[in-house]
Amino acid sequence: MHLTLSAARELLAAPEPQGGIVGWATGLVETFGGPGAGAAIALENLFPPLPSEVILPLTGFAASQGVLSIASALFWTTLGSVVGAVVLYGIGAVFGRERMHAWWAKLPLVKASDLVRTEEWFARHGTKAVLLGRMVPVFRSLISVPAGVERMPLPVFVGLTTAGSLVWNTVLVMAGYWLGDQWDVVGAYVGVVTKVVLGLAAVALVGYVVMRVRGQGRERP
Repeated sequence: MHLTLSAARELLAAPEPQGGIVGWATGLVETFGGPGAGAAIALENLFPPLPSEVILPLTGFAASQGVLSIASALFWTTLGSVVGAVVLYGIGAVFGRERMHAWWAKLPLVKASDLVRTEEWFARHGTKAVLLGRMVPVFRSLISVPAGVERMPLPVFVGLTTAGSLVWNTVLVMAGYWLGDQWDVVGAYVGVVTKVVLGLAAVALVGYVVMRVRGQGRERP
């Protein structure tokens, strides 16, 4: 017999109190069903501290309890992902290349040629970056901004974002569906991946700064 999400909530051995993200996301799904899950994911794209690794498995668990169907869960969460990504794309498009170059010129330890090379790289590999970036924690939100700055054709951006988001959402929603009241285990594993991604990004940033400082030292007479 299927439970309501209110009853299912009592079964959750969640690491967070009901007043936290779990309670907020549960309330949205319980009140609005699929559209509530979609709204939560749209906000997660705009505010990455709201973790999809909590919202999506919780939505899958709700589907396993009959609160909504799997098809509805995947449709609305993917739609929410696309809506949030398009907003970030719009921010990048409004910011524009000219402002980006002006802002870049004010930064220490960088050169205009670095930005030009980045733009050239995005022109060659932007489609792969957007598609695969939607499946990488942290970068799944950030990748939308450079796509907007570089004015990637909107239909292409939406198509790639939809495909990448559908893969990510399906994996996490189905994990929550299959794990049942142990859905929160998903967040622990994704959290490890997120820490690895952030660690690699930090190492790359430190390496870049060190190379720039050494380069400037060699250029001095």
